[in-house]
Amino acid sequence: QVQLVESGGGLVQPGGSLRLSCSASGSIFSDYVMAWYRQAPGKQREWVATISTGSNTNYADAVKGRFTISRDNGKNTVYLQMNSLKPEDTAVYYCKAVLLRVPSISSWGQGTQVTVSS
Repeated sequence: QVQLVESGGGLVQPGGSLRLSCSASGSIFSDYVMAWYRQAPGKQREWVATISTGSNTNYADAVKGRFTISRDNGKNTVYLQMNSLKPEDTAVYYCKAVLLRVPSISSWGQGTQVTVSS
């Protein structure tokens, strides 16, 4: 089962940008569909974006046009480029890996905090 470690979070002003990274180990990265989720204080965890094993992407309406998910199978890493950040993007961001052939096999990272504030 794959192990995931997120990085790249921090404090940024509204309108700014951040790039999150999620590094995977312990399994064949290219076999996994990768996704980003986020959880704001007092709210449920919500889906942000997904990238398939073939690099097809999907986004939640709240981030479409501002966030870009990508993957580098050579580096076993998935990225989330976040532009035009808003205070409502403040949350802990988590990456998730789902094994394509066996969707019941999945892993979560520990999360990275993103705070958008002036």
